[in-house]
Amino acid sequence: MPYPLSLQESLNKVNATRASRLREKVPRLSLEERDQLLRAYHPDHRPGAGRELVVGPNRGERLPLEVADVLEAPSRVDPEMNVERADVETDVLVVGGGGGGVTAALFATETGAKVLLATKLRLGDSNTVMSEGGIAAATRPNDAPALHFLDTMGGGLFCNDRNLVRALVLDAPMIVEWLKDLGVMFDYDPELNMVVSFAGGHSRRRVHSCRDLSGLEMMRVLRDELRCREIEVMEFWPCIELLLDREGRCAGAVLESLETGRRLVVHARAVILATGGLGRLHVQGFPTSNHYGATGDGLVLAYRAGCRLVFMDAIQYHPTGAAWPEQMFGQLITEALRGNGAHLVNCEGQRFINELETRDTTSSAIIRECLDRGKGVTTPTGRQGVWLDTPVVDMVMGRGTLMRLFSGIVRRFRRYGIDPLTEPLLVFPTQHYQNGGVYMNEHGETEVPGLYVAGEVGGGVHGRNRLGGNSLVDVFVFGRRAGLAAADYARRVTPGLPTLEHVRRFHAELRAAGVDRPASPRLLPDYVRRPQAEAEVAKAGL
Repeated sequence: MPYPLSLQESLNKVNATRASRLREKVPRLSLEERDQLLRAYHPDHRPGAGRELVVGPNRGERLPLEVADVLEAPSRVDPEMNVERADVETDVLVVGGGGGGVTAALFATETGAKVLLATKLRLGDSNTVMSEGGIAAATRPNDAPALHFLDTMGGGLFCNDRNLVRALVLDAPMIVEWLKDLGVMFDYDPELNMVVSFAGGHSRRRVHSCRDLSGLEMMRVLRDELRCREIEVMEFWPCIELLLDREGRCAGAVLESLETGRRLVVHARAVILATGGLGRLHVQGFPTSNHYGATGDGLVLAYRAGCRLVFMDAIQYHPTGAAWPEQMFGQLITEALRGNGAHLVNCEGQRFINELETRDTTSSAIIRECLDRGKGVTTPTGRQGVWLDTPVVDMVMGRGTLMRLFSGIVRRFRRYGIDPLTEPLLVFPTQHYQNGGVYMNEHGETEVPGLYVAGEVGGGVHGRNRLGGNSLVDVFVFGRRAGLAAADYARRVTPGLPTLEHVRRFHAELRAAGVDRPASPRLLPDYVRRPQAEAEVAKAGL
């Protein structure tokens, strides 16, 4: 719907200040200022936002309540189930049909391994297809992997695993070339150079895009490639438990049909978890940009099998999720808009943060503006937001840029009577990414032999905050590495008979700790209306 009359006064101020704002330079924050802002306003630091785990490898660590609840829960599978007889056998089982899973399957197949890909929803239903901005790689003459490395480390507050970051930035240019060779239609300028843009925290233009549909375009090509290779795919078959042999090696998984409830025992020499994120758990009641199946399944399965998790207390909130219209609440509005000049302004039309600060910093500044300084914009339903002044893009980058590079966003908002070419967009942070995940090395190997991870379920690459453009490159770099490593492992090692002994032990830990919760993984989000939960969300100003 068009902006209501209650927002017109603020809209007029945004329009009136637009020309003068083009002459302003908003300085970047110092490290001390950034740290103070994060500690005061970032949701990770809210009192009561988490609790200590009492069972499992991360016992004693403080995690968000919603994450802790699914980790410390019994399995959906009875540990007395007979899993010694296989319904399906394969060399490599890939769990997850997004960018990481498909990439892993492609590269594992190239080595000659027999691969089965099982995915909870349809092939491609993932956060990958929802990625708008693009993929970061140091491909320009004025850039280098060393600079990409430094930017990524700084963005992650220097907590990142250096070996993982090194792998990420060194493989990134090769991954872009691989995608281009497969047929991904990247953006090019009139001189046939690939278009690159800024993202927050990067010191160079290095984000390669396919308009504002980058992940969707990449997934289109990868799905075609997977089908052409005739790799077996099982859709609507989520993994509900891993199998380990008596020596603690991963030996397969139990799958469950979403359509019939039937269960299958899969024996595999190696398993790759590429199950994505946890946005649909809605940590602290925030809206999410994540796809419907992002319920943290891989974290639960790996944790129960004995894998440590890292940085799981660091959740990323993307600064610009849609705050109006209500039908789009929480949907992502790409960072590339800010990278191409769009301003963040408050209800008075004033800029309050450098738009290319890192995501955690920018999100914290928006929350401060809305909930502390009283300069947010209030919607008719009582939600808060600030303006993302998109018409500035054409003023900075040249007329037609907004429609050429961000046609998807323009069309989505025009459905509701809002034209981003002439009107700003109302935004508020949306839960976007889990910065942490399962501990792994640079080959995607976990601490459980034969179990690998790829993409958002893996942890350590991004430290405590991910830079824009680094998720897609993470997905493909470690999808490739995990696929190759798992296939090599499958050639060398034959697991023993699978058991569910690890599930039995975990259940015993839960009983000893007095923990009684519904079984996990949850598989699909729970949207039953509960008055108490709605009151907490309203109190948070969301």
